[in-house]
Amino acid sequence: MCDTNSWVIILHGGPGVSGGMGPLVQALADRFRVLTPTQRTSGVEPLTVSRHVEDLDDLVRAQSDVSRPVLVGFSWGAMLALAYAAAHPENVGPIVLVSCGTFDRAARQRLNELLHDRMTDNLRRQLEQLPRNVTDPDERLASMGNLLLPLYSYELMAAPEDLRCDARAHRETWEDMVRLQDEGVYPSAFARIESPVLMLHGATDPHHGRMIRDSLAPFLRRLEYVELERCGHYPWLEKHARVEFFSVLRDWLDRKLRDAADPIIDRNG
Repeated sequence: MCDTNSWVIILHGGPGVSGGMGPLVQALADRFRVLTPTQRTSGVEPLTVSRHVEDLDDLVRAQSDVSRPVLVGFSWGAMLALAYAAAHPENVGPIVLVSCGTFDRAARQRLNELLHDRMTDNLRRQLEQLPRNVTDPDERLASMGNLLLPLYSYELMAAPEDLRCDARAHRETWEDMVRLQDEGVYPSAFARIESPVLMLHGATDPHHGRMIRDSLAPFLRRLEYVELERCGHYPWLEKHARVEFFSVLRDWLDRKLRDAADPIIDRNG
């Protein structure tokens, strides 16, 4: 039964790739009021992390009559969840990071190494030919994602659905995130976060979960990490991991929200 006082904001990945969150919405909709905002697309001004944080804050403040939201972020959306919680720690409940992106050059280098090792010669040729074969940048980003999907996965039941790509939004937002990391803003700013944080990460995700966890652990005092075996970047679509993924997600949220309702339990836990 839906608890109208408990609500979840699901943040899609990318950046600049919206959609695909339907199974997550369905898994939580019987327990929470769920919002799945589409993040700002490219426009007159270059997109920044700060702009995305401000947009999310507008959404949270518009719902000020209810409790602090749970944030469930996927990939880039997980990074945005942390950026928002660092800027507005008083406005956020529990945070779940699903297949979180990288926060340092070492983890990004490892990502590239793993993708290189998994890539076939035929796939390399297709990627090299992509700029000539697909001239529209948004379509090219979508085509690249489809080509790389097997490298990010273990055994999918289905491909992500209803994805919409904005290549310019992807480039501008990601470049700003990397700049902020290079300047030392992230992940150090995450020390302001007071919420409990759960990382759910596939063991075969080329985004190396344990490296990302280790980069975040010095700054997130209430961080928990669960690694899912036989699971890649999209755990809710993985044949062998989806049941465990949903079980851990729901059980953890129920426990943390129950603890938060009891100040004695919350203080000791």
